[in-house]
Amino acid sequence: MTRPDAEHVIIAGAGLGGALLACFLGQRGFRVDVYERRSDPRAQGFIGGRSINLALSTRGLDALERVGLARAVLGDGIPMRGRMMHSVDGDLVYQPYSKNPSDAIHSVARGGLNLTLLEAADACESVTLHFGFRCTGLDLDRRTATFRHEESGETIETPPALVVGADGAYSAVRSRLQRNERFDYSQTYLEHGYKELTIPPSADDRFAMERNALHIWPRGGYMMIALPNQDRTFTCTCFWPYTGPNGFDDLGSEERIVERFRSRFGDAVPLMPTLVEDYQRNPIGSLVTVRCNPWHHRDAVVLIGDAAHAIVPFYGQGMNCAFEDCRVLDECIERLGPDWARVLPEYTKARKANGDAIADLALRNFIEMRDKVGSRFFLLGKKVEKLLHRWFPRWFTPLYNMVTFSTIPYAQAQARARAQSRVVIGTVAITVVVLVSLVALLLWGVV
Repeated sequence: MTRPDAEHVIIAGAGLGGALLACFLGQRGFRVDVYERRSDPRAQGFIGGRSINLALSTRGLDALERVGLARAVLGDGIPMRGRMMHSVDGDLVYQPYSKNPSDAIHSVARGGLNLTLLEAADACESVTLHFGFRCTGLDLDRRTATFRHEESGETIETPPALVVGADGAYSAVRSRLQRNERFDYSQTYLEHGYKELTIPPSADDRFAMERNALHIWPRGGYMMIALPNQDRTFTCTCFWPYTGPNGFDDLGSEERIVERFRSRFGDAVPLMPTLVEDYQRNPIGSLVTVRCNPWHHRDAVVLIGDAAHAIVPFYGQGMNCAFEDCRVLDECIERLGPDWARVLPEYTKARKANGDAIADLALRNFIEMRDKVGSRFFLLGKKVEKLLHRWFPRWFTPLYNMVTFSTIPYAQAQARARAQSRVVIGTVAITVVVLVSLVALLLWGVV
């Protein structure tokens, strides 16, 4: 029930982060108005970004659990317990994500998840959803926002309230903050873009590949991945340079498209009957990293999700990080009450370093996925990591496990991994030296 004296919060953006935050705030009894520029997906069908499915892991599940949605979301997901690497020759190498067989990331449909969150937010008596409204202005001194309806042209100004920017990487709310003195902002693009394709079910209506794995075709400098969907399809994503011999611009004809895939991703071609049509129809998306500071302005505005920290998708943490933003902001409210002058700086302090850390880790993981996962030395290092984790679980935890299967702050996980990597490198080096020495002794007849 809404309290008569409840604080009023305006959320710009009803995507994943905005909808989840509405659930958190609504369950606390805040008066929440959510404005979304797109039409209501419950009536019009989901019209989202270009990414079809996402990887949900422990941080996101923890946030969903706190608003009672984890079980419902997991019921619509598919667990992926490891990577399946596809060589150029079609050979397969499976790499579990963890020594614990129950550890998995979950492939979830973006559209279905967004609908679940919107329904949960709308079920809160104190939450009101408004669709078709674009944020066009922000008065920081008066703590008001202006929204314009996309079809009717109606313009409304909200009453004074806390304004939350949950409106994505190209946030209108953040754009207003960028005009403030001492507000730091940067955006950087990869030289790579992405294009999504589809692998349909097999002729007998089964998954065409192993369903409980994230499939990777690493090719050094570029790659393709595939995630399973509930309808037994796979969503394939090509991460390629925009230009050059392995780039998107080099495929101007059907013949060139088929030649590229047959020569680089040959085992996937028989599974993709609509390859050429999908390739020519689907757009190329860009990959951007956004950093800014601070993530709030006085007691008037706060940023969450991509509006504060858009990251590239190679650690599968964009959504999970946004959900963790919601959880941490809720915890700050729990500790400090709705005193926004205290809550918002505490939130920025808690999240900014972690947002930077996962942005760095995501960029680094792109190099690992496209260049290293097929390397024997890399796979040996991963085996050493798992052995150390199995033998000394309190002392050694692989970086991937800390990021994906725990809620250890990203920056803390990053620092701990740097120290651990020296141990792994040293262990592998000593192992190689010992093996070489034994071989040498055998050859010399000493042993």
